[in-house]
Amino acid sequence: MDNEIAERLTAVRRRIEAAGRRFDPAGRPVTLIAVSKGFGPETVAPALAAGQLEFGENRVQEAAAKWPALKADHPGVVLHMIGPLQTNKVRDAVALFDVIHTVDRDRLAGALAGEMARQARQLPVFVEVNIGGEVQKAGVGVDETVDFVARCRGEHGLEVRGLMCIPPMGEAPGPYFAHLATLARAAGVEGLSMGMSSDFEQAIWMGATHVRVGTAIFGARRQPAQPDVNRTRR
Repeated sequence: MDNEIAERLTAVRRRIEAAGRRFDPAGRPVTLIAVSKGFGPETVAPALAAGQLEFGENRVQEAAAKWPALKADHPGVVLHMIGPLQTNKVRDAVALFDVIHTVDRDRLAGALAGEMARQARQLPVFVEVNIGGEVQKAGVGVDETVDFVARCRGEHGLEVRGLMCIPPMGEAPGPYFAHLATLARAAGVEGLSMGMSSDFEQAIWMGATHVRVGTAIFGARRQPAQPDVNRTRR
């Protein structure tokens, strides 16, 4: 199993490099976030041994049970929060994570800013956009994105690194990725957190700087992760 995970990780890295060259012959770097939600430390270990240092988790509680020991053994790990974040979990999230990808409302932005100040940790964040306008999903509305990014920066003092989205299931993701890239330019941010196991190459062709890949590396999840509120992430 260890060899299988390492081989899958190598294959994903090669696909990312090839997609990046197609989009940008100069070789624009793309950050691979290995999504480890639902997997225990024994499954994550082979990826760490293969040099993977960027990981994504959906739930603060699960990450808190798994990652402190792993981060102590691997000081270079960067842990990304890619799931919905409730304000009552902000203190733990700021202490444990290194990047937050799901800022989607002023209350959360303010809570993060206050907690970062208290802990003296300035974490970069991404604004999550409800790119498909789906009522069951969280995220800032498309028409509100530029103003919300400005408030996160100006009123809350957050370091907004980019935008994040999950296109509607069952639809071609390309137009949604392209739309997010257009919004990022309008908002004056460079980061684009988009693309998962089934579509990360297309996301890279549309300009993704961060892709979130779980199944293609770790396989099917053996233990069900706690369902996210009104949405599914990988």
